[in-house]
Amino acid sequence: MLTLLSMFYYICLRRRSRSGTRGEALTSRRAVESGQRAVLPVSVEMEQYAKEVLDFSSHYGSENSMSYTMWNLAGVPNVYPSSGDFTQTAVFRAYGTWWEQCASAPPPFRRTPKGFYSQDYIELGFEEPVYPTAVEVLETYYPGAIVQILACSHNPFSQNPPTDVRWEVLWSGEPTKVLTPQARQFSPNIKHISFPTNLLRLEVNSSLLDYYTELDAVILRGVKERPMLALYKMPIIDISGLSDSEEELSDVGNGYFDKLPYELVQLILSHLTLPDLCRLAQSCKLLHQHCCDPLQYTQLSLQPYWARLSDASLGHLQSRCTLLQRLNLSWTGNRGALTLAGFSSFMKGCGLSLVCLELSCCHFLNEACLEIISQTCPELQELNLSSCDRLHPQAFTHISKLTRLRRLVLYRTKIEQTAILNILTFCIELRHLNLGSCVRIEDYDVVASMLAARCHSLCSLDLWRCRNLTDRGLAELVSGCRMLEELDLGWCPTLQSSTGCFQHLARSLPRLRKLFLTANRTVCDSDVEELAASCPSLQHLDILGTRLVSCASLKKLLQSCPKLLLLDISFCSQIDMRVVQELCGLFPNVAIKKSFTQ
Repeated sequence: MLTLLSMFYYICLRRRSRSGTRGEALTSRRAVESGQRAVLPVSVEMEQYAKEVLDFSSHYGSENSMSYTMWNLAGVPNVYPSSGDFTQTAVFRAYGTWWEQCASAPPPFRRTPKGFYSQDYIELGFEEPVYPTAVEVLETYYPGAIVQILACSHNPFSQNPPTDVRWEVLWSGEPTKVLTPQARQFSPNIKHISFPTNLLRLEVNSSLLDYYTELDAVILRGVKERPMLALYKMPIIDISGLSDSEEELSDVGNGYFDKLPYELVQLILSHLTLPDLCRLAQSCKLLHQHCCDPLQYTQLSLQPYWARLSDASLGHLQSRCTLLQRLNLSWTGNRGALTLAGFSSFMKGCGLSLVCLELSCCHFLNEACLEIISQTCPELQELNLSSCDRLHPQAFTHISKLTRLRRLVLYRTKIEQTAILNILTFCIELRHLNLGSCVRIEDYDVVASMLAARCHSLCSLDLWRCRNLTDRGLAELVSGCRMLEELDLGWCPTLQSSTGCFQHLARSLPRLRKLFLTANRTVCDSDVEELAASCPSLQHLDILGTRLVSCASLKKLLQSCPKLLLLDISFCSQIDMRVVQELCGLFPNVAIKKSFTQ
């Protein structure tokens, strides 16, 4: 049936293409046959390191330090050509597929293009705009995550706001798993572009990697004078340029295709990507009706099209999205691509049935946008504002009006204590809450107490790098939130094993599947043994950095927790590589991580 649709689609597009002149067709053909005939530039090639890190989606490090942060990617190399785990590098928050296996992970969106692999990104500004001739990325640990390199026409250091921002892909590829974690210089063949740039974007996918990828520096090579470019360039059909008008659509017979059951045609069309669906809607009246059916748009992920999405795009889609339930706008709208007016109009027309809204790294958002969401999305259950770090703290108070929320991601936002306590007062149905790297919350013990009192159904809680949670707050939390399956307490320096807080945690949370105690040097054998005795469903455990855990307690844990998938014991000084190799041989189904530095 898909073959039948493909043939019909091809015939319709050929019929529409015949409106062009013979001269246009011959010109296009000659241009294609000529290929990419570029000449060498006459100017001298420049070499630049990144001047500034402008934006990024996540990082392993703290907002108040330089260790493992994206800001390390600016300037000359700190580590290269050395290999290993170094704090002076740029490291993203996650790797592998373990986060997809957690209860807090949302289901993937349908219709995501097969060629869209990106999971994280970083944008870098350089001093001088050039026509790129090469991009070199110095990877110092577990390379292979980069899947796309893009260039932008906008000068990020210009005082004038951009009127037309254009992104071009210099290189793209599938995620890879390099056989060795050793350092390398990644310099793929890039294509020529028609504008100078001093703004690059790297997009990564770390799902195939065995550990965190680490980047040290990025080199942009280029020339100041414009080289001769190809004579022909394939046009990009943008969803914002497609019309819903039926005036130009053909009304000729459709063979037997229109005799198929309506539901069967809808099922066939559900396999198309969004741009293909928009193109097909222009082929004939029959398919226009099918392609515009709101049932095709109950889920909509616009993240893969972030570089081209505009107010016009949302306006074009608005009439089709009256039954929209899940919407992903992550990474979209930056540098003026979306406005308050365009976003508000779309939400007013499509927010009534919305239950999931992904807005990660959407820097166009302001307080008015969150107010619109609270007014137009009464059924909203999931809201992701991850790395929306330019939202004013006052804006988050509007979230408390979304009383049906079950999943709330506030990673790397500027939310303050008053706002989060207000949210917890009214959003008592929360199942998943991410407050990782929320550095403006003054007292996490108070937040933990409120969670224990109001959110008894909490399933996952991310407190990554919270600076002031004590054993008193943790005790209240685990006593009141007994349903917890995931708890991230990585880099929480005020928790001390000597208080018995980790043993009490293990005894109080028998459902526990994921526990991160990253960089807590006080974790000891008695804590691990209590986890082995009390948490048989444990799947992910990170005790990176402890110096008080022995091989004997780890063996007991591995024997008592048959579902264990990930065990990170990097920089655990009492456990050497020989012991790790022994454990890997005894428990081959567990990914045991042991990082190193050279």
